[in-house]
Amino acid sequence: MNRRDFLLLRPDAGRDATILSCERLYMRYVDAESAETKAALFDVLARDLDATTRLRLTDTSWLSCDDLRERLDAVLARFRGRGGRVLKGSSC
Repeated sequence: MNRRDFLLLRPDAGRDATILSCERLYMRYVDAESAETKAALFDVLARDLDATTRLRLTDTSWLSCDDLRERLDAVLARFRGRGGRVLKGSSC
C-alpha cells in the first residue's frame, strides 16, 4: 500500500484538485490515536499536500472532534500559506 492510498487522497476526476474524505481521515485519526502516531499522520498529510495546489474536502461533518479539526486546520493553514486552495464539496 502506498502512502497516498493510506491517506486516501485521490485526484478529482477531470479536475486539477485532490480529494480528501474527512470520514476516511477520521478513521485514520482514530487508528493513529490508539497507536499514538497522530503527529506522524498529519506530517504525512502535509507532505502529500505539497504535491497539489487544490484540495477538495468531502464529508466534512466528520470533523466534529476538536483535536482532529485543530490538527487539520494547522495543516490546511500551511497549505493555504503556500498558495493552495481548499474547496469544500459534498460526499463522493
